[in-house]
Amino acid sequence: MKHVTSILLLVFLASNHLVGQTYQITGKVVDEQNQTIPFANILLLQATDTTFVKGTSADDNGAFVLEGVEPDLYLLQASYVGRGSEPRALDITKDISLGALIIPLETNSLDEVVVTAQRPKLQRLPDRLVFSVENTVISQGTSWDILKSTPGVIVNQDELLIRGQNATVYLNDRKVQLSGQEVQDLLQGLSGTNIKSVEVIANPPARYDAEGGPILNIVTNKNIVPGYKGSINGTYTQAVFPKFSLGTSHYYKTDKLHLFANYSINPQKEVRKTDKDIHFMDATNTVFSQWDTKYNQTKKTRSHNASLILDYDLDDRNSLNLTSNLVFNPNQNQQTRLVNDMRNGTGQLDSTFTTHNNAMLDNSNLAFDLTYVHKLKKEGARLSANGHYTNYSGTSFQNLASDYYDASGGFLRSFGFDSDSRQDIEIFTGQMDYSTPIGNASLETGAKISSIASESQVDFFNFLGSSNTVDATLSDRYLYDENVYAAYLSFVKNWEKWSMKLGLRGELTEAEGRSLTLNQTNTQDFFEPFPSLYVLYSPSVNHSFSFDFGRNVNRPKYNDLNPFRFFFNENDYEEGNPRLTPSFSNNFNLNYTLNSEYFFDIYYRDNGSNIADLVFQDNNNQTLVELKQNVLESTSYGLDFTLSKTILPPWFIYAYTSFFHEEETFLAVESNNAEYTNEVDGVYGYLANYLTLSKDGTFTGEVTFTYISQFLFGSYISDEQMNLTLGLRKSLFNNRATISIAAEDILEQYVPTYRSQYLNQDNFYRRRPETQFIRVGFTYNFGNFRLEDNQRGIDKKERDRLQATE
Repeated sequence: MKHVTSILLLVFLASNHLVGQTYQITGKVVDEQNQTIPFANILLLQATDTTFVKGTSADDNGAFVLEGVEPDLYLLQASYVGRGSEPRALDITKDISLGALIIPLETNSLDEVVVTAQRPKLQRLPDRLVFSVENTVISQGTSWDILKSTPGVIVNQDELLIRGQNATVYLNDRKVQLSGQEVQDLLQGLSGTNIKSVEVIANPPARYDAEGGPILNIVTNKNIVPGYKGSINGTYTQAVFPKFSLGTSHYYKTDKLHLFANYSINPQKEVRKTDKDIHFMDATNTVFSQWDTKYNQTKKTRSHNASLILDYDLDDRNSLNLTSNLVFNPNQNQQTRLVNDMRNGTGQLDSTFTTHNNAMLDNSNLAFDLTYVHKLKKEGARLSANGHYTNYSGTSFQNLASDYYDASGGFLRSFGFDSDSRQDIEIFTGQMDYSTPIGNASLETGAKISSIASESQVDFFNFLGSSNTVDATLSDRYLYDENVYAAYLSFVKNWEKWSMKLGLRGELTEAEGRSLTLNQTNTQDFFEPFPSLYVLYSPSVNHSFSFDFGRNVNRPKYNDLNPFRFFFNENDYEEGNPRLTPSFSNNFNLNYTLNSEYFFDIYYRDNGSNIADLVFQDNNNQTLVELKQNVLESTSYGLDFTLSKTILPPWFIYAYTSFFHEEETFLAVESNNAEYTNEVDGVYGYLANYLTLSKDGTFTGEVTFTYISQFLFGSYISDEQMNLTLGLRKSLFNNRATISIAAEDILEQYVPTYRSQYLNQDNFYRRRPETQFIRVGFTYNFGNFRLEDNQRGIDKKERDRLQATE
């Protein structure tokens, strides 16, 4: 594997800012009859390798202006509905006013280099990394494919990570308010041809909430042509069980109105197999009992997702946006069968038991978001106001029954119970923002208030037999109320070779959690500042340096605060913790770019008292419990390398390697509260080959390979995992339809084992979800399908902490 990681070279680009004098290019787009072509796309390419530099659109008279062009040799081309003008060579040393660019509409002469030969471009801005993919081979896949290919992004078990932290996905600077799997389903149905760039924001600036980790913001390309477009899409996946999804989107635009509506249904039946092994120890740390448990879980869901987005321009200076989302997931059925062999210290069978754990779950998530924007008379200045409301409701009914047998199979006893739980959450937020340019600088400021009310209840009843870990007194009602008041100020300044962004955010938090059964109340009342700093220095076109720092907060999820227990069986359960407190992190990053080809990123992150899922075995009562707990301290650091390169015109390669160290120190509650530091040194490697298999760029393929040596998960460390994926994609009917096929986890090595082995703890688990599958997808676009819609999510960090009732 050393050979694999060594070929996954590096890179982390830090921008090519405009240096010195720049110029503008003006012109007009016409057809061969000298008739103007409105809204044509204008592409400026590097003459040396046809790399995309910048672009614009012609106005309704066919005229265009390209500004801020550096002196160099370029190719200029206009395109419209799949047809293009002859590329025109330009030596830019002054402002240029062209004649007409002629697009022959009777022939399909779009130069193939525009379709197949461009490579993605990386740009380092003061507070983010911009990965431009428009008109590249990568854009021929899905939005999910693009995120997996983005520099600095690690994919682990279908989770998108940046420096070991879960990334939040945004669409046009609005958060996609869906669960991890729902986000993946959404992005797999969103064509990459609509994507202009992906912004990697490792340290979100002051305008974003201090809560939460890094951000992946998808920026779509824009088209201002009025009209209607729609699409239907579906996928069929063959894993252990077959699965399918169906969806339809509709978009209508006039000069003032933008209307988007979407509906999708995603029935799923999936199996998850888990092996657990526990070595219980006595006071001398000698194993006296070994438990080998096999879980077989089948889950059926039928998720409905509907969105309605309305943008209306009142006039040139005032606009309104209404966004509404509904996620409805009724009648979820989760059936788990557990078989446990209990052996003595020498491995001889003592007894066995089987458990049937059946659960019925329902949840719904309804959100409304209203935004008003007023453009002030001063050019570039604007004032905006936003109001948001979320209503979440989740219920779960669980029936658990166990039968115990001796070593010869003779029946010993039974135990069982029912539990009924419910959670209702309401979120209200209001926000005001103001931004204005100040010479070659800019200022942004704003304030926000958020209010959250959560009510949870769990009841245990219908007991059969007796247990040391489960009784009716575990029933509880838990109330949680939280108010956060925030204000921020951000200042950006640019010089010839320098760029700087300063930010400061302050948040006042008032929270109270009450357990009515336990008669306990926990309160939080604190004010915290969250500074941020971004500096970029480009001494020449061949060298670029950047540094950024940010302080963030991670608040506990509402469900984690509930002092409830969710049981897999009476000896294996999860337990919430109402005494959890927010944790604060400090993030430092240093980047260097050489020749726009070699990119290096060094980072250090102090996570403070991070909230972790810690699993402990109780050797006396022979139980395994997962606790939510603030660790004592947590740090991570690493070195990343990235390479993004066109090997041949039809072959683009992307490689990313990360060498990292992670460690957490926590109290081992089942080891006399001893302090223990869990740490790991790991390597992540990702190699992707994107192939254009036809001259017109409509047939593409990809081969990707992922390797993770080991990862840190609270009290567990995972072993290595690998994933080999193959995919093909074909566009039909002048890009009106797309069909794709992909095979995941071909080697069946994407399932790691998680082990906890220290002091008097020795247990592991290996969870096997359906990572190996073949998926066929189909999308058909109708109407004026090249229009760009106004699709977006709802940007509310308070919603991040929602969890479906388990």
